[in-house]
Amino acid sequence: MSNYTKVAMRLFHPITDTIDPYFTNLNLDLKRARIKMTATEYLAGGILLSFLIFVIELPLLSFIFALVFRNFLFGFITSVTVSFFLTAIFFFAYISYPNILMKNRARNIETVLPFASLHLSTIASSKLPLFKVFQIFAKFAASGDLAEEIGRIQTEIKLFGIDINTALEKAIERTPSKSLKELLYGILSTSRSGGDVSIYLKEKSRSLMLEYRRRLFEFSNSLTVFVEVYLTAIILGAIFFVVLTAILSGISGGGGNAIFLQFFLIFIFLPMVSAMFIFFVKSTSPGGE
Repeated sequence: MSNYTKVAMRLFHPITDTIDPYFTNLNLDLKRARIKMTATEYLAGGILLSFLIFVIELPLLSFIFALVFRNFLFGFITSVTVSFFLTAIFFFAYISYPNILMKNRARNIETVLPFASLHLSTIASSKLPLFKVFQIFAKFAASGDLAEEIGRIQTEIKLFGIDINTALEKAIERTPSKSLKELLYGILSTSRSGGDVSIYLKEKSRSLMLEYRRRLFEFSNSLTVFVEVYLTAIILGAIFFVVLTAILSGISGGGGNAIFLQFFLIFIFLPMVSAMFIFFVKSTSPGGE
């Protein structure tokens, strides 16, 4: 526990004990996001950080609003209201952060899972014991969230001496990915029933690859629409606007304003929209790139 967390727990432990029951999923979200804190410690840290932000922004906003409204009392009351509002937004964003990390880890896992299942299927077809299959996969797999999840299974077996079925149960509980959860649960069920894990992994990898191809096909169709909208509405719209403002400025004589609008459109608006479009495409891509 860091010194910051110790101070937060010392100051706000009674408050976190009161509000902790309202955040029932926080412990599980922290575990799946790989944040090594309890829900009580995380809440205490969030309350302390929110309090510090409130203390810093209150005098700053009071000064700004006092200058704007030319009335210190009204500016102070407004700054208190705005500070409470901004602090509440920050606190709930802080609480949502583990869930965001968890979803990001789940997406990273599901991106590589079809190919990883093929790798696991190939190793399992050699009829090695199941814990050896995970050991070899963790040793040669590329780094990433999925490699970490599989590596933790192998580490728990090797260091803590638990059996493979218990390690799989713990992995199913902590993984943020629904697809990986289903894969591990299938491996666990097959192992317990005495079935052939290699056959299950072969069929599961085939199913995951078919799903991956379907998502790629849907993404390619959607991307076609996105690019057409981007080229038509943004690029052609910007060109039309530049030409139109140039003609209108020549007729009305308002050249200064037209130049400013054109400068803003070309050097600020278009790069911002293009960057947002690239980010949107990358975030919706099944491959994450």
